[in-house]
Amino acid sequence: MKNLIKSLRITIVFCIVFAVGYVLVLWVFAQFASPNKGNAEVVTLHGKVVGVANIGQQFGKDIYFWGRPSCAGKGYDGASSGASNKGVTNAKYLKEVEVRVDSFLVRHPYLKRKDVPAEMVTASGSGLDPDITPESAYVQVKRVAHARGMNESVVKDLVDKHVQEPLFGLFGPAKVNVLKLNIALDEASKK
Repeated sequence: MKNLIKSLRITIVFCIVFAVGYVLVLWVFAQFASPNKGNAEVVTLHGKVVGVANIGQQFGKDIYFWGRPSCAGKGYDGASSGASNKGVTNAKYLKEVEVRVDSFLVRHPYLKRKDVPAEMVTASGSGLDPDITPESAYVQVKRVAHARGMNESVVKDLVDKHVQEPLFGLFGPAKVNVLKLNIALDEASKK
C-alpha cells in the first residue's frame, strides 16, 4: 500500500509538471522564436480584419487567385480539418478530382488538361492550406488579369513579389500565400 501511494503521488506530480511545464516551455519559445510572438498573423484590408494568413479561405470568383480545394467540412472550416482518407484508387475520389479538373479547365480555357497543377484539384491533408506553389499562381494570372481588366504583366509582378522562398533557401518549397496575394491585388486594383 505504501508503494501505491508513492506511485500515485509521483504520477500526479509528473502530470502537473509535464502538462504545465511543456505548455510553458512552448509558450516561452514562441515569444522569442516565432513571428507575432506565437499568435496568428492577422491580415487586414483598409483597417478591417479579413482573415488569418495561416488558414486558407475560399475564393471562387475569377477576380481572385484560388487556393487548394478543401476537404474540411464546409469550405475551410478549421473545426473539421483533416484529410478525406480516400486513396488514389478510390473511385469516388477520382471522380471528385476529375470534376475539379473539368471545372478548372472551364475557367482556364487556355490550359491543356496536362497543365492543370495537381494541387489545384486535390485537397491537402489538413484541408486548410493557405499557400499554393508559384506555378499554381502563374497559371491563374491570365484569368485574374482578364477578369479585373488589368495587364497580365502587372498581375504577374504581384505574384513575383509574393513568392516566399524556402527557409534559408533549403527548407520547404517556394510558396505564395493566397490571402495576402488577393489583398495586394485588391489594393493594386484600387489605384
